[in-house]
Amino acid sequence: MAIDYEKEVGSKKVEQKFLYESGNEMAAYAAHQINYHVMGYFPISPSTEVAQFLDTMKANGQHDIMLIPSDGEHSSAGICYGASTAGGRVFNATSAQGYMFMLEQLPVQAGTRMPMVMNLICRSISGPLNIHGDHSDLYFALNTGWPILMCRDPQSVYDMNLMALKLAEHAKVRLPVMVASDGYFTSHQKRRVQAFTHREDVHKFVGPQPPAGFTDTLDRNNPVTVGPYMNEPDYINNRYQQSVAMYNAGEVFEEIAKEFAELTGRHYPMIEEYRMEDAEVAVFLMNSASEIIKDVVDQLRLQGIKAGAISPNMIRPFPQKQMAEALKHVKAITVGDRADSVGGHGGNMVNEIKAALFTYGNTTTKVISRIYGLGGKDFYAEDGHAFFQLALDAVAADRVEVPFDYYGHNPGTPDKAPQRLLKPMNFDSLKTGLITVKQDESTGKLSVRIPPLRSLTKKPKRLAPGHGACPGCGIFSGLETFFKGIEGDIVALYHTGCAMVTTTGYPYSSHKSTFIHNLFQNGAATLSGVVEMFWERKRRGELDGLGLQDDFTFVMVTGDGGMDIGMGPAIGAALRGHKMIIVEYDNEGYMNTGAQQSYSTPLGHRTSTSSIGKNQQGKVTQHKDTAQIMAATNIPYVFTGSEAYPQDLVKKAAKAQWYAQNEGLVYGKILIACPLNWMSEDKEGTNIVSLAVESCFFPLYEVEHGSTNITYNPEDKGKRVELSAWLKTMGKTRHLLKPENEPALRSFEAEVERRWNRLKAKHEHPDL
Repeated sequence: MAIDYEKEVGSKKVEQKFLYESGNEMAAYAAHQINYHVMGYFPISPSTEVAQFLDTMKANGQHDIMLIPSDGEHSSAGICYGASTAGGRVFNATSAQGYMFMLEQLPVQAGTRMPMVMNLICRSISGPLNIHGDHSDLYFALNTGWPILMCRDPQSVYDMNLMALKLAEHAKVRLPVMVASDGYFTSHQKRRVQAFTHREDVHKFVGPQPPAGFTDTLDRNNPVTVGPYMNEPDYINNRYQQSVAMYNAGEVFEEIAKEFAELTGRHYPMIEEYRMEDAEVAVFLMNSASEIIKDVVDQLRLQGIKAGAISPNMIRPFPQKQMAEALKHVKAITVGDRADSVGGHGGNMVNEIKAALFTYGNTTTKVISRIYGLGGKDFYAEDGHAFFQLALDAVAADRVEVPFDYYGHNPGTPDKAPQRLLKPMNFDSLKTGLITVKQDESTGKLSVRIPPLRSLTKKPKRLAPGHGACPGCGIFSGLETFFKGIEGDIVALYHTGCAMVTTTGYPYSSHKSTFIHNLFQNGAATLSGVVEMFWERKRRGELDGLGLQDDFTFVMVTGDGGMDIGMGPAIGAALRGHKMIIVEYDNEGYMNTGAQQSYSTPLGHRTSTSSIGKNQQGKVTQHKDTAQIMAATNIPYVFTGSEAYPQDLVKKAAKAQWYAQNEGLVYGKILIACPLNWMSEDKEGTNIVSLAVESCFFPLYEVEHGSTNITYNPEDKGKRVELSAWLKTMGKTRHLLKPENEPALRSFEAEVERRWNRLKAKHEHPDL
């Protein structure tokens, strides 16, 4: 068969090249060609790769985008909004819970008409926690005022990202635009893709920055007020103008799509129709599944069945007129929604389609609604056949037997209910009596006596073996050492992170104590509620006779950057004084999402978003001192610890329990090894964290009622080592020892020394 090279290569109006990339790579590729001014971001799977790819390209000098790592998605949305008011081009990418966290900001940006482009890499909304692809986050976007473009494959991710900016900045639109693609199905699967060869052609297509006359908070000759308080009738007028702009976006998109088709040979109408010219039955699907259904249509056509498929390239504004026109001769359509509008008798798309049919007078097309593919459940050709069979059955019966249902779910059966594999821990074995804590009446400080550690080995572990942590992970050795100092029952809340994900995979759990999960940003507030409910129910006598102990200890476990996004609620809980412990395992990054930099990542350390290249040598800012921040809230007890010094850590755990049961909130930070992302030997974890202590990077100390006490001083022991002795043990830091990185190393050394000297001064002077 002869090859149509013109079709293969595309239009000759713009030079293109072939790439073999994933959806995330193409989103980043388009962004780097556009060369946005600013990207404020926060890592969350499966969108994280977009920032990672851009960081790698920046390290190699391929673009000039200012990449701003935020402390959470709400902040990343604020960064982007602020940047967009200042007249530049702005980009972002997020998913699922991250999108939900920034949701409050998005109508603000649309309502003040500040353009930008954001990629939503669609993922399941928790809970329960699921990181795979469906459209439950996307459907929350429908009422934010952002035009939404849809992407079925990596090619359309690239193309839509170019068209999105042109659409956002158009004078008749001036709205932020969202580009939606399917998590993992599209974001991580590689395909052959065509891209503009030359950046200047991209800039020519997108066009120059909007002309003067639009709001720009950096225009000193035209001071403006952005986002004022607005009463009626101005507010309704503002909303009306935004509504007009949204519908304009549909018309403008069609103009842009036509221009893009003339350049590239690839056309994106508002709805994609496949063999719909004479279709009697049809299936509606969005994004990645819409490609699979085309094969099913072809198979049915070979059987003489007039089948067709519809998929939108834009869902805000919804292409109501085009949809009604496409369905005017269709007898029945099955609409597949990859998320449910719970209680709405169908997903959002089926109700949009019903409204389109009703609006344009179509009362004959039968509509079947099915919720499918939730949580990353695959959609296969046989599923497509089942969807078409539903439509064929409706035509044959002249009615829809079951208008709305889920597809692909399994009914539960009693014999498959989760079974308890481990008996509850014996309380007596948890309370050994070997650890004693006494308060000095004159100083108010605590003295702790612990037995030889071997005496505590009989104490049951709080976590069962069989979790899924990486070899050499220091989380559980660090936590179990800490828990050896806790006597009696606990209730534990874990933030999302490695410790949570690797210990809870339904229907199994590694937790032998009561376990609660909430997301990064809200764990401290959640456990606060548990604590106060305990004390209130206890006060009312509702817990009497239930065998509960009076000395429950409530522990929140956080890590993987959880004290970045969760810092605000943690400080709030501290200031309220709830009787609980926050213990942070610090692995110096967002390890659960792919080892991105966090605020606890030290200067110069390599992560997936602080790359090594000719223009960048690791993280460019110093690490956050979380322990000192929490100490500034005036809580009764703050400590740092390490499994390399187990006696010290067990003593501090005992103190933490006493203060959490008697006075208020306690915070502790344990440095733990992450061999996978620190690029170190699995067996070297204890040695590495020990060197971190002996180099004074991670000093061991406590702050008791505002008074600082260094509990291990390597200088006094003659064991202090150079910082380089610690850095050379990890692949993520060895580059700092090269001559060309000496300035960064010296800066890091100076900061470590400054903090150590301040700590010693506080140790010597109780009032500091």
